[in-house]
Amino acid sequence: MPRQYFALALLLGSSFGATAGDAGNFHLDIPMLTAPAEIDGRLDDAVWQQAATTQLTIETGPGENTPAPVMTDAKIFATQESLFVAFIAHDPDPSKIRANLSPRDRNWGDDLVGIKLDTYNDARLAYQFFINPFGVQADSIENELTGRESDAWDGIWYAAGEMTDKGYQVEIELPFRMFNFDKASVQEWGFELIRYWPRDENHRLSTQARDRDNNCTLCQLGVVTGLEDLEQGNDLQITPSLVAGHNRDRELPNGDWQDETDVDVGVDVRWGITPDLLLSATINPDFSQVEADAGQLDVNNTFALFFPEKRAFFLDNKDYFDTQMNLVYTRNIGDPDYGAKLTGREGQHTFGALVANDTQTRFLVPGNLSSSVASIDKESQNVVGRYRYDVSSGLSIGALTTLRKAGDYHNYQFATDIKYQPTDQDTFTAQYSVSNTQYPEGLYKEFCGDSDNCEIPPGGCERGDCDINERVLRLLKQEDFDGDLLRLRYQRETRNWYANLHYQATSADYRADLGFVDRVDFNKFVAGGGYIWYPEDATFNRIRWGGDWDITHNDAGEELEREIETSLELEGKLQSYMEMGLVHRSRVGLREDKSILNIEDNTTLFHETFGWFYGEFWPAQTIKTRLNMSYGDTIDFANNRPGTNTRFRPGISWDVMDNLALDFAWEYRSLDVAEGELFNASLGDLRLNWQLSLQSFLRVSSVYTDIQRDPSLYLYSTPDSEYKGMFNEVLYGYQLNPQSVFYLGYSDGFRQDDEIKSLTQDEQTLFMKISYAWLI
Repeated sequence: MPRQYFALALLLGSSFGATAGDAGNFHLDIPMLTAPAEIDGRLDDAVWQQAATTQLTIETGPGENTPAPVMTDAKIFATQESLFVAFIAHDPDPSKIRANLSPRDRNWGDDLVGIKLDTYNDARLAYQFFINPFGVQADSIENELTGRESDAWDGIWYAAGEMTDKGYQVEIELPFRMFNFDKASVQEWGFELIRYWPRDENHRLSTQARDRDNNCTLCQLGVVTGLEDLEQGNDLQITPSLVAGHNRDRELPNGDWQDETDVDVGVDVRWGITPDLLLSATINPDFSQVEADAGQLDVNNTFALFFPEKRAFFLDNKDYFDTQMNLVYTRNIGDPDYGAKLTGREGQHTFGALVANDTQTRFLVPGNLSSSVASIDKESQNVVGRYRYDVSSGLSIGALTTLRKAGDYHNYQFATDIKYQPTDQDTFTAQYSVSNTQYPEGLYKEFCGDSDNCEIPPGGCERGDCDINERVLRLLKQEDFDGDLLRLRYQRETRNWYANLHYQATSADYRADLGFVDRVDFNKFVAGGGYIWYPEDATFNRIRWGGDWDITHNDAGEELEREIETSLELEGKLQSYMEMGLVHRSRVGLREDKSILNIEDNTTLFHETFGWFYGEFWPAQTIKTRLNMSYGDTIDFANNRPGTNTRFRPGISWDVMDNLALDFAWEYRSLDVAEGELFNASLGDLRLNWQLSLQSFLRVSSVYTDIQRDPSLYLYSTPDSEYKGMFNEVLYGYQLNPQSVFYLGYSDGFRQDDEIKSLTQDEQTLFMKISYAWLI
């Protein structure tokens, strides 16, 4: 059967099962009032006396729908412009309340109250809002279709909290202009009120029970009614910005400093044309990142590193473009002059369109043993289109297209996807994608170490004889070429048992240059499952044991990898979470004759056995510790031989004071071969945040890398014996809301290697940003 029709066959003869929020789980009728409440955390406005009231009486975790151990009262009402919610969180010992004045979205681990809203009540997406006792906000979007939750989205809403002698209380205002919802005069939304009460265990309290035998969480929301004739106003947000920066850099060891000053003026527009249709546009956008990416050690890796998107324009309604695979990775659009995005929903139809240029054109060159990044010095045009049809609450069918073009380069992609839930426990997903790509003539030559030695000799290339590698071979295309991808997955999850089957086939010529698909020319099958226990009155309240087996071939049928793995998860006292596993696998190393992509008789088969562990717990009310480690066999990819890998990554988060937080992570890695230690590498990542108020902060971050190598043990190259690097940043910020901000910062970079004998500064940047969101 052709693979593009196989996913559809999974659907034949089945019945629909999953449902949306149900008033039988919980129901509240929200009164519509004319007067708003003042958001100050005091609950002394007379309007609260007219609000609907309820209580969070059920613990859904770790207790399984048991009575809540503490009492939480909630009040809720609406005006035509906003939804108002108040919590009164009682506590038998208020001195144990965890609350910190921290940055937005960084209050996890504190005492929290919050609300979850599915504004279409169809179990696809839900907005989540959480607040700690000091009024620090966190918001996110839960996506049932992908099974992921993103806290990168930031809405403009209002909250305040106040500690009391009996606990704490919180007031919230959620403007309707922030949401997408049906244009109907009467609304019915999926709904849940939640409280996290972190003590020895982190108790999750709710207005409704949660069935652990149902793997769809949004299907189990309650329902609120009474919302009538909601107004979003003009729902127009205009955010002008001014960004100024002065940058100095130089070539080490003796280069002169080169100075550059940039001043840019830009504007972002966000227009809610209707409650379910949103237009976003940007001109000369500021896509500078205020927070540096977390440090990553890039040693003994053959595949490109992934960094998450953080830029507001791309994050707004990002979920409308998501599919089961990462086929839209907007960090590939690095430096646009303009962008526009239209997202909307009409009944069962959801759609999105994105257009942007990019002054730099970067994309992945994927393979089956490695991947890397290529770039073209031409402006590209980028287009993304997404459509999803929700046939029923249990069946969704979607389509996605991406187009990228720069001169004689292009990458076009079209994909279809299906998610089907015939029962509360079973989920089928399928995705099929085709692509057409054209590389510029001679692009491959830019990635050869020696352009005079970049042609393939008649007899091929023995290792080290010529500068051909997998990236060059994947780029050696004289004309446009086509490829396809198929992904099938079945999951069954009950209260105690789970099982999954997974198959993915990605052809050698498939490319998703606006996505993050770093591996092609492989076909992988995975089968796994396990069992879950929920002990009562024990050290661990949840124990999960499982494992899987997988096998991978290339398009030619040559085996790349075969693996079996078992793992154990434990959750319990001290808010502890531990996960450990043991892996045994056989996989091929690098190609010996680099001028061909063959695997058999051209690679070495290595056998690896290794173990890994991850754990985190709270030894004290203000300290969270974590540890990630692994040890065992690995491949020395630089020299294509077996080695022993040691990885050790401890970390600590310490709330030094209520408004001063320190986060430190240190990673150590070493690779030993038969002749000795090939390298050891360490990375330290320090973040210090002083929250001066809810609106202002001072942040200091520093990332330090130290890599020591023994060049005498390298067979095919002579690397530097040492490399050291340091990146530092000091940032002051004032935020009225996520879009109205003032930032002033300084950053610099240092480098050291065999030629540069000490850490020497090679980059300095001073920058400022001012933006203000006009809500019209």
